[in-house]
Amino acid sequence: MTQKLNRRSVLGAAVAAGAVWTFPSTPARAMANDEVRVGFISCGGRAGGHMGVFRSMNGVQVAALCDPDGKRVAEKGKIFPDAKQFADCRELLDDQNIDAVVVATTNHWHCLASIWAMEAGKDVYVEKPLSHSQWEGDQTVAASKKYKRICQVGTQQRSDPMQAEIKAFLHEEQGLGEILECRVNRFGVRKPIGKRSSPLVVEDSVAYDIWLGPAQDKAIFRDKLQYDWHWDFNTGSGEMGNWGVHVLDDARNNIFLDKVALPKRIMGGGGRVAWNDAGDTPNVHFVYFDTGKIPTIIGLTNMTAAPGEKKSPKHPGPGSGYIAHCEGGRFEGQRGRATAYDKDGKVIKAFKGNSGGRTHQQNFIDCCRSRDASKLNTPVEMGNLSTGWCNLANIAFQAGEKYSPEVAKELAGEVPVWGTLHDEMLAHMAAHGVDPKGGQVQLSEMLEFDVEKSQFTGAGSDKANSFLKRKYRAPYVVPEIS
Repeated sequence: MTQKLNRRSVLGAAVAAGAVWTFPSTPARAMANDEVRVGFISCGGRAGGHMGVFRSMNGVQVAALCDPDGKRVAEKGKIFPDAKQFADCRELLDDQNIDAVVVATTNHWHCLASIWAMEAGKDVYVEKPLSHSQWEGDQTVAASKKYKRICQVGTQQRSDPMQAEIKAFLHEEQGLGEILECRVNRFGVRKPIGKRSSPLVVEDSVAYDIWLGPAQDKAIFRDKLQYDWHWDFNTGSGEMGNWGVHVLDDARNNIFLDKVALPKRIMGGGGRVAWNDAGDTPNVHFVYFDTGKIPTIIGLTNMTAAPGEKKSPKHPGPGSGYIAHCEGGRFEGQRGRATAYDKDGKVIKAFKGNSGGRTHQQNFIDCCRSRDASKLNTPVEMGNLSTGWCNLANIAFQAGEKYSPEVAKELAGEVPVWGTLHDEMLAHMAAHGVDPKGGQVQLSEMLEFDVEKSQFTGAGSDKANSFLKRKYRAPYVVPEIS
């Protein structure tokens, strides 16, 4: 095990420096000519995309590369030969010449790496989802405030100028009248991840204890270590924490103007059906959110329309996006574009965006220089709430019991949009020969969530609350920040 970061000395130096932790201020290391030296915690595919963006910016240097997988570090080192190389992020964070880090690790590392970085005086760009569980996301928000660090979450569509146009159209102009209900979609085909009879043997190039970090040390029975960790709740958050964050963040932003922090009631169902692979996150997931205002649902599937087909099942609206059903028609939004339709289905206005790519990273760098966290397009507080909808949706699945058609139909009478989605999902699973009453599908009761206390209350709360904070593996423990 490599040497641990001495946080006490880092914080002691910060106190001695006085203004280091105060906004506005300079970062922990004075930036010569406004140069920002960035370290990358992860050298995987998403991190590689970020490297290309940051290296193209004026005054930004890719100064450090870190990944428990030595092959990945060596590969990126060929592109950035002057960058220091590390296997353990704690050693990177000890380097006082690093101003900021990009955290693009497995989901279960996002919060711990970000908190350690902010403790060490670094600013942080952290990929979505912010957290693996809601409690640790709350600690990351607290760390940003305590250590006065810039922390941006990677929901890049927040930096697309189109979003401001959409909000003006829907809310200021009332272009389609009152918004009545909201549907969110993520229909994207994926493949099973395999199911081995013996545990996966991790390559010697991987410092596996560090890769595992806060997660439990469980045998892996999928075929690949990398990427497919998404579909294992020990390290990932399923499709809800992958694409679900983006599409729900869009709905929070454009439909609710971020005025709804978290839903007050949640009910969800789904399962990992038909595939018989080693994953345990749902490949079919459908959830209702009671926002106190506009009824909202989300439907996700990774399966094809039927065995032997290649595409997702038919569905209303975009495959990855949202639909606002309004008095005067409907509004369909997705990454980079959106369309408003009247009641007869005629296009009345179209919107074109740029998806926020590069602009989001530039916004982060600009805020690192200005020390003005209020200018961030996705400050950590915002990313925590959008991730929170996904965390609660996953909890509804994990806390669910065997599917009950009576429970599902009771909500359908109260919320018709849920009934429509529920029927679609049952038909979708039936096309794959899945009987929802056969034990593969779970459905939660209606779970009450106290937003102020960040706790479930009432029926089913004991089981649901058990998923708000994970059990950490020492020494990779997310600290409680006060």
